[in-house]
Amino acid sequence: MISNFLPQPKFNKNIWHSLAERLSETGWDVITTSDKINRVHRLLDMIWCILLERKRFKLAQIDVFSGKAFLFAEICCVLLRLIKKPIVLTLHGGGLPEFATKHPQRMKHLLGMANRVTTPSQFLKEELQSYYPNIEVIPNPVEISHTIYRQRDKADPNLIWIRAFHAVYNPTMAIDVLRLLSPDFPHIHLTMIGPDKRDQSLKNVMASIKLFNLQNIVRVISGVAHQEIPTFLNQADIFINTSNYDSFPRSIIEAMANGLCVVTTNVGGIPYLAEHLEEAMLVAPDHPAEMAEAIRQIIENKQLARRLSINARKRAERYDWTVILPQWDKLFCDVIESYYG
Repeated sequence: MISNFLPQPKFNKNIWHSLAERLSETGWDVITTSDKINRVHRLLDMIWCILLERKRFKLAQIDVFSGKAFLFAEICCVLLRLIKKPIVLTLHGGGLPEFATKHPQRMKHLLGMANRVTTPSQFLKEELQSYYPNIEVIPNPVEISHTIYRQRDKADPNLIWIRAFHAVYNPTMAIDVLRLLSPDFPHIHLTMIGPDKRDQSLKNVMASIKLFNLQNIVRVISGVAHQEIPTFLNQADIFINTSNYDSFPRSIIEAMANGLCVVTTNVGGIPYLAEHLEEAMLVAPDHPAEMAEAIRQIIENKQLARRLSINARKRAERYDWTVILPQWDKLFCDVIESYYG
């Protein structure tokens, strides 16, 4: 498995970390690469691992991202083809369609080297199917048994935001939303949790909090262990997602699994994940007033809050590991059987 397996707890544990662990637990012999923080070292480690372990593995699975990381997948695929190993590519990130538009030949060439192509996002499947017509959707899973489900029969103005502090997730919009709501809801509170990606987004959030004198109603936490997330979610009633780009955000699924009322931008794959007014409230990106109004409706309308909470939980149950892991197991077995006979 080739991806960013960066060390914990310094870095977030991502879905590919969990997938590697789950596969190992079910009997697969899994090799992961790479845990090197430096990008050059990481690429070199991936190349070295492919060559060093070539007699040990029968299949390679590679996570594909846009930007500079796309090159990692290209290099690894070329090398794997040279040593005659089957390849499964998994497409991530809301930025891939834009990247493909700018680099269509690179995208077509990369996908053409794969034996199978998967993605967690129906949005990415539809956006990229012209480059590879048979993209398979395997959703990002959650561990339902680890959630703290609490049905919200009414929603208090306790908000939570969980993403990385990076411009693509537009965290300052959360502060703008809070500023619009605070005059009418004096007991409103917002918790923001996520790692600092060091692009000034966290600094901008802190500056906005100070500028609008919101220090008493905002708590910013630079990051917590993933197993602690359900506890924080349980302390809130409304989950807000302010992303400008997204494919299939696991953070939203986890919030839904915990029974929170979700208010999110309607970007990328999110409309495939939740229906407006049924499992979530969907609003335009970078539009604080629209998000604030959606939150206001949830707080003031108990029936709406209850419906969103119940339906969100039902939708999230479709993505439990017990449902998703067998799909990966079957995919890998099919590729190996087809390739080696």
